[in-house]
Order: sequence, then structure tokens, then C-alpha cells
Amino acid sequence: MTDYAPSSTTDLRARFSQVRIEVGKAVVGQDGAVTGLIIALLTGGHVLLEGVPGVAKTLLVRSLSRALHLETKRVQFTPDLMPGDVTGSLVYDARSGEFDFRAGPVFTNILLADEINRTPPKTQSALLEAMEERQVSVDGETRPLPVPFIVAATQNPIEYEGTYTLPEAQLDRFLLKLVLDIPERSDEVEVLTRSAAGFNPRNLEAAGVSPVLDADHLAAAQADVAKVGASMDVLSYIVDLARGTRQSPSVKLGVSPRGTTALLAAAKAWAWLNGFDSITPDHVQAMALPVWRHRIQLRPEAELEGISPDSILRSILQQVQVPI
Repeated sequence: MTDYAPSSTTDLRARFSQVRIEVGKAVVGQDGAVTGLIIALLTGGHVLLEGVPGVAKTLLVRSLSRALHLETKRVQFTPDLMPGDVTGSLVYDARSGEFDFRAGPVFTNILLADEINRTPPKTQSALLEAMEERQVSVDGETRPLPVPFIVAATQNPIEYEGTYTLPEAQLDRFLLKLVLDIPERSDEVEVLTRSAAGFNPRNLEAAGVSPVLDADHLAAAQADVAKVGASMDVLSYIVDLARGTRQSPSVKLGVSPRGTTALLAAAKAWAWLNGFDSITPDHVQAMALPVWRHRIQLRPEAELEGISPDSILRSILQQVQVPI
């Protein structure tokens, strides 16, 4: 546990601001991804980070984990990874003559699923129950996961060699899909400057990244976020946006009701971080792309024309009437 006890909502928000500072000691730029990971923590949701190799996806999650007093485990997803390597399996004990359960790395607070799309769908699907039910079933026995529990998964773009497309059912379990781009020139210069000064990404302690939050802080913040209000007009606005995705001629499968509740949860977290006690259309618009970009399927002809989920969502945000 940390030696800091928050006494108010303001103190809790200050703690999350400090998390940004701690992560910034190791990761240059990528502010949007840091915000997304914090929102995932506040809502208990999972996050998928996509980007080409070398844009600090793994370092970002490791740095965030270091800034939190929570248990973190990492799994490197490879083509030969088996489901039991993630969830755990029964192991025969010769001394007792019985099978004992050996817990897999999924039994943790933050699971870093590194390069999740480099393993076949069978192993990817092993995470479905853990992500949705916060439990693992092995040999007919159900075992609950620790609280809190979130998956922070990284993946390379699907056009890269040796990658598999994530099943739609698993994609839908991720609250957010965050895209990490190549950093701006100034940020890239800063990365090299730190490297020249001796920064070692494998030694975050030496970089000065320190824990500033623990499970109690997080639970208190999550309780605050749950109290953030939403007017009927804003709720109707979210539904109208979702229906807009289903009616788009470029979309084969639009946003489901699960997607609308996900957007509501993310908007509430974003509103809380910004000091609001109820969400506004601005909060909804800010979270629409990261919450929905992985939940819609394009028609083949739209993909051939170079249309992206982000462009469709931006168009819908412009077309749907915003409540006053």
C-alpha cells in the first residue's frame, strides 16, 4: 500500500494527474494513450493498443503498471502459446497422486498481453471468459480473478506478417482501441536525448517512475466515476450515434448495445477526470472513436475504397444532431 490516503475527489484526481507525470518519465508523448489507459482503469475496462513495432506500446503499459501499486504480469503471445499457458492448468503431483491447479499469469491485477495478435484465435479466445466474467474455468471448476483485473493488450497492425485477426467477440470485450502513431519530430528527438543520457527502458526504477496509486485509491475513484450523471438527452444522443453506424452504407455490422454502454462508461470517466459531475456531448464525442473504432465491421467495397472506421465515425459525429 502507498503512504497516501486520499481525502476527497480532488485528491483522487490529483493522484491520476501524478500518474501521467510518472509515466512521462519513461514515455515521451503518447498522451492520448496514457489517457485511454487511465480511463480503462477508472471503468474496469480492457484496452487494446495498436501500433507498429517500436512506438513504446509495451513500455507504456509497463510504466503505467509501475505507477500503480498493483500486481502486473506479462505474457508474450507467440504462435505456439497454448490456452493453459495463459489461464493455468492442472498439474499431476506424484507425491499426493492428485492433480493440482497451477494458476496462469491471468491471475493478476493488470495482465500485459504483449503482441496478442501473434497467437492463433484458439489461444486468444482463452481470455474471453477472463475478460468478461473476471473468472477462469478449468476442468469444470470456476476460479475468480483478483480485483481489480484488466487486460492491456498490444498488437501490431494486422497487415504485418505473422499476425492473426482478433475474433469479433474478443474485440468487443475491449473498452478501448488506442492507436499509437510514430511520434512527432520533437518527441523523437527527446527519445534520443534520453537514450543518449543513459535511459534504460528495462529499468523503470532508475528512471524515477514511482507508485502513486493503489487498489484502494482506484476503488474510490471508480465509485466516484459511477456517480457521474447523464441526462436523457445525452443518453439519446449516444443511441442516435450508434444507430448511425448501423445505417451507414459502408458498414456491415454497426455498434451493438454493449458498445453504447461502453461509450457511456468511458464518457463518465473522462467527465470525472475533467471535474464534471455529469457528462456532456463533448465528453461523448471525445471518446467515440477509441470506444467504437474496433466495434464496427466495414463492407468489403468500403475497405477497397480506403474508408476507415475512424472516418465513418467522424462523419456520423458531424451528421447526428447534438443536444443543446
